[in-house]
Amino acid sequence: MKPSFYKSKWNALKRKPDAIAIKHLANQVALSFLDRYFYNDRYEAEYIDLLCEMATCFEDDEFNKIASSALFGIVVEGLCDDFEDLQTETYNRVMSQVISFCRKIPSGREFNKCLHEFGLFDFNDLMKRVEKLRAESGTFRKLTRNPKKIMVLSRVTIGADVAITSVIIQRLMNRFLSAEIVLIGDARLSELFGNNSNIRIAPVVYSRRGGLIERFGAWHSVLEIVENETSGNIDSTLLIDPDSRLSQLGVLPLVDDSKYLFFNSRGSQKFPPKLSLSRLANLWMDKILGESEFCYPMVWLSDDVIEKSANFAKKLRKKGCRKIISVNFGVGGNSRKRVDDGFEEKLVLKLLAEPRTVVLLDRGFGTDENARSESILKEAAKKKIRIKDISFGSFNGAEISGGVIGIRSGIGEVASLIAESDEFIGYDSACQHIAAALGITAYTIFAGSNNPRFIRRWNACGPEKSEIIHVDTLSHPRTFDTEDIIARIIDERT
Repeated sequence: MKPSFYKSKWNALKRKPDAIAIKHLANQVALSFLDRYFYNDRYEAEYIDLLCEMATCFEDDEFNKIASSALFGIVVEGLCDDFEDLQTETYNRVMSQVISFCRKIPSGREFNKCLHEFGLFDFNDLMKRVEKLRAESGTFRKLTRNPKKIMVLSRVTIGADVAITSVIIQRLMNRFLSAEIVLIGDARLSELFGNNSNIRIAPVVYSRRGGLIERFGAWHSVLEIVENETSGNIDSTLLIDPDSRLSQLGVLPLVDDSKYLFFNSRGSQKFPPKLSLSRLANLWMDKILGESEFCYPMVWLSDDVIEKSANFAKKLRKKGCRKIISVNFGVGGNSRKRVDDGFEEKLVLKLLAEPRTVVLLDRGFGTDENARSESILKEAAKKKIRIKDISFGSFNGAEISGGVIGIRSGIGEVASLIAESDEFIGYDSACQHIAAALGITAYTIFAGSNNPRFIRRWNACGPEKSEIIHVDTLSHPRTFDTEDIIARIIDERT
C-alpha cells in the first residue's frame, strides 16, 4: 500500500491507541518500505517518516516502543544482514533520515545541539560524513605514534564483541604497548574482558528494545564518557568504532574524525566475500596499521570462575565421565535462529545416548530460554536419565558420570564451563564465538538465514574446529526434518 493509505490509518489510530493495532500497522509500514526498496530500489522516505512519527507520538513510551521495534527490527536489521554495499548505503540514508526527524522534535533539542557542535546541520551533512568514513575505512592511516589512551566501542552484542572487538583490542595492544584500552560497553563485558590489566570497561547502557529517543540516548552517554576520558583533549587519544550500535554504525560522530577509525564491517567490495568477521577484523587492522599479523578472538575470564569450573570438571571426570558437552540454546531474542518441533530435547537425548557423557545445559537468560531448558530437563527425567539443576558454584552433590546438568549462570561463568568441555553445541549466538575463542571444538546450528555471506561472516573463528550445520527454517513448506539435523550434527562429531 502507498504511504498515504497507512497515514490515514495512523491518523485514526493515534486518537484511540491500541497496542496490537499499532504493532500491526507499524510492521506493515516497515515491510512496505522494504518491499519497494528490494523490488526496484525505490527509497520512499514517507514510510520512514511515518514510523518515526509513530515512535515518538505518545506520552506513554510503551506505545512508542512498538514502532521503534518495527523500524529497527524490520528495516534496520533487514538492511544490515546482507553485508552488501548497496544496503549499507541505504541504511546510512535511513538512519540519517531518522536522526534528522528526531533532532527536530521537542525531546530532541539536546540531540540537535550536540550534532551542531560537530558541524552536522542536516541530512546531507550526516550522509556526506558517513559515506566518506565508509569509503576510507580500509585506508592506511598515519596514527598518533604513542597514544596514551585508545577507546574502543562495544558492538553491543556479546558474540560480536568476542568475534570482532577482542581481535581489534589484541592488535592494538600488540602495536601500542603502553596505551590504556578503554572498552565502552555493557558492564557485563567485565566478565569476559575484565581479567586483562590493559583493558578497562567504561559502562554504558544501550537498550536494544528501547524507544527511538532512548536508543540515541546511549550516544549522549558515550559522548560524556569520551569527554571524561580525554578531559577535552584528544591529541593523544584514538577512538575505534567496530561498526557499533553506540554510534548507529558510524552515522553519529563522537570525536574529530582525524582521531576516529571506523571498521566498515558490512562493506562487501573491500573484503573477500568468504571470510568470517574475525578474519576481516584482522585484515582491516593490517590495512590501518600497515603491518601483517593475525589474532584469534579471545576472552579474559576471572581466575575465580576458571578455578571453580576446572575443579567441577575434574570431579565429573573422577566420577567416571568421559565426555563433557556444553550446550546453550540461547538465540539473543531472535526466534528465527531457533529450530522447533522438539529439536532441542531430541538432540540432548541423542548426545546422552553415548555412555558416560555429561551435558552441561546453560539455562540461558529470560523467561523463554529458562522454560525451554526446563522442558529439556523434564524430558530427560522421563527417560530415567540423571538430571541435576543447580546455580553456578553450587556444585557439591552434582558430580555425576552421565546425564544432564542444568546450570544457572552469568556469561563469564558459562564461558568458564565451556573452557572445561570437550565440545560445544548451540545456535548462532555468543557462546559459539566464546567456544571458538577458548579453543573448544564448536558445532553451530545456523538457522534463520539463507544468505551465504551472512553465514560465512558470522562463522566462529578459533584455533580448533568450528563447524556449521545450516537449517533452512525460512522456506515453506519446510525443507528440514529434526532427525536429519541431529544426524548431521552427530556425523560432524565423528
